[in-house]
Amino acid sequence: MSTLDNLYREIIMEHYKNPRNKGLIKNEEYTNARIKNPACGDDITVSTKVENGMVIDCKQQAAGCSISVASASVMTEIMIGKTKENALEIANTFLNMVSNQEYDQSIDLEEAEVFGGVKQFPARIKCASIAWVAFKDTLSQE
Repeated sequence: MSTLDNLYREIIMEHYKNPRNKGLIKNEEYTNARIKNPACGDDITVSTKVENGMVIDCKQQAAGCSISVASASVMTEIMIGKTKENALEIANTFLNMVSNQEYDQSIDLEEAEVFGGVKQFPARIKCASIAWVAFKDTLSQE
């Protein structure tokens, strides 16, 4: 295993063991979206607060495998402070990357780059992408 693979594994395990921005907020300032994957047990809820076109806060309540929990954690860290348009662009880029579709490699995915190898394991694509789809759902409700 390469040094880069080891680093990616460490980042995923760190976010799995110590997920960032954990919590669920139910009030009128936040939009929520929940997605469950009954095939593997992943259950992700994302809460997003947008003000003046900016993602002010993003929380996640993730239960499931290490990839889904870590992906939700990384996603929240990336999205806070982004414009709604930039956040959607990043989410779409990430989803295309993990699905092995063409994507703009000039878009900075920050730590989310570590999930690029998921495309080699089709059964894990949904694990990596579920939180990102839920996040996009929160923005479409906003």
